[in-house]
Amino acid sequence: MVRRQIEGRGVADPRVLAAMRTVPRHRFVSRALAGDAYKDHPLPIGAGQTISQPYIVALMAEAASVGPDDRVLEVGTGSGYGAAVLAELGASVITVERHRKLADSAAKVLGGLGYDNATVVCGDGSQGHPPGAPYDAVVVTAAAPRLPPPLVDQLADGGRLVIPVGPPSFSQNLTLVRRMGKETTSERFCPVRFVPLVEEC
Repeated sequence: MVRRQIEGRGVADPRVLAAMRTVPRHRFVSRALAGDAYKDHPLPIGAGQTISQPYIVALMAEAASVGPDDRVLEVGTGSGYGAAVLAELGASVITVERHRKLADSAAKVLGGLGYDNATVVCGDGSQGHPPGAPYDAVVVTAAAPRLPPPLVDQLADGGRLVIPVGPPSFSQNLTLVRRMGKETTSERFCPVRFVPLVEEC
């Protein structure tokens, strides 16, 4: 998976590649789909949500430039796979999921795999998680029509926000936002397709 689908498509950060090799993706999907866990496409996980394709998970982790001592917020826990990759990078991760059933399932899997540096919270991820702010990186796994101000506000100085931006009915642009003091810069670098970011728990 890593050699062909991820490294072969341009992801070069050795720490991200190592994390993708380490996290057992099959543990984050149902037994019926375990045989497809390492294929390069999303898979359903219930509640109308999906586990993102491995390449996109790796691409977002690389774009976020997550360091081993970073505080990271993930919006959209889903199965917990993305949070596991971020935690494998050594970050302290808070991941927010609006579906209680998915949040509970992800917490159980993450705990079972020993990712004690990943905490699952059920809530409205579009508002971030102020108690843990500021964050060195914020990774959003749902599409927003525009940059959500609360997520930008919760970035630390030098922080990075990786988020799909665009209408939910079409493809979006994966966007990297950097905060330097009170200023931000943004860079679009990849068309993607994500479920919409919903502002409710």
